[in-house]
Amino acid sequence: MAMQPAEILGLPRPAWAGDEVGMLYDMANRFLTEEIAPRYEEFEKNEKFDRESWEKAGANGLLCASMPEEYGGSGGTFAHESAIIEAIGHVGVDGFGIALHNAIVAPYILHYGSDEQKKKWLPKLATGEMIGAIAMTEPGAGSDLQGVKTRAEKDGNQYRINGSKTFITNGQLADLIIVVAKTDPEKGAKGTSLIVLETADADGFERGRNLDKVGLKSNDTSELFFNDVRVPTSNLLGHEEGQGFIQLMQQLPQERLLIGTQAIAMIERALAVTIEYVKERKAFGKAVIDFQNTQFKLAELKTEATIGRVFYNDCVARHLEGGLDPATASMAKYWLTDLQCKVVDECLQLHGGYGYMNEYPIARMYRDARVQRIYGGTNEIMKLLIARGL
Repeated sequence: MAMQPAEILGLPRPAWAGDEVGMLYDMANRFLTEEIAPRYEEFEKNEKFDRESWEKAGANGLLCASMPEEYGGSGGTFAHESAIIEAIGHVGVDGFGIALHNAIVAPYILHYGSDEQKKKWLPKLATGEMIGAIAMTEPGAGSDLQGVKTRAEKDGNQYRINGSKTFITNGQLADLIIVVAKTDPEKGAKGTSLIVLETADADGFERGRNLDKVGLKSNDTSELFFNDVRVPTSNLLGHEEGQGFIQLMQQLPQERLLIGTQAIAMIERALAVTIEYVKERKAFGKAVIDFQNTQFKLAELKTEATIGRVFYNDCVARHLEGGLDPATASMAKYWLTDLQCKVVDECLQLHGGYGYMNEYPIARMYRDARVQRIYGGTNEIMKLLIARGL
């Protein structure tokens, strides 16, 4: 490739992406290019990664980069997680479920877990010995988390969990699952709690289908069933029951920002591969890049991508300072993912018929991009959240 995705916009690096973050990006890019990309078709066909890849990622410092060193992490920040997620998008191995494991599951344990819980679980997440998932969505409750029906009833020093979940990322491989459940259904949202399930030898826990998705084939996404699954009450996250909804709301801005990370990374890769293609592809005796329509389209897309990158960089800077409010995180999630789908669609069009062929990277990007506007809260929900502050 003539130009790397990270360089496609020609922007200076933001202040938060210093030398250390840049080195991590380079290392992640190299690891993913050498170790993961050659096997990615195999993972897509199998519709999941293998545990060896997770353990290699852990050995190379790509798991729990933002967790404190005392708990097995690398002691970094979200800037380091951003570098890893961007590398995944730039290399084009988008189905690797590291982002959720690193920047969603582990932070719940860090922020709400006891010291004993953090010492027990975070080091295993950092090595890849344990793969993390969070079970929020249910067949009847998606963006509306208050509608969760899964029940966790206290029975002595245990909870008995009953219910079902769906669309759970890393669901087939996960050893550690944060379950969103009602400990007191009468209290609605205030009766919601987060309980950690270790899946090994968990009687009554069952993994359902590895769901057949439009895209992101290599990312295992599952149904999960809980039939009188017994979990120690000591696995509750937080000092008391009923804190789950507040905990979820506090962490959702980072989840939505990381979806924005995935969006801007794919936008940059789509532009890079398309610029390379239109320079090489000939039509009517000249390169496709020489047609004014191509030039105008790419000029528009590069401009919008630049605006998106500048906005994203600002959101990360605000998040690192503790000032990324939920409305702005919602803006980042909705606008960047809408832009992602637009850019990828336009780039596919510039490939002509070849863009519709699976052997071309842009075809996979087209499939993989679409779900970004749905998970983490649909973009319609994002607009409602933004509107509340008007």
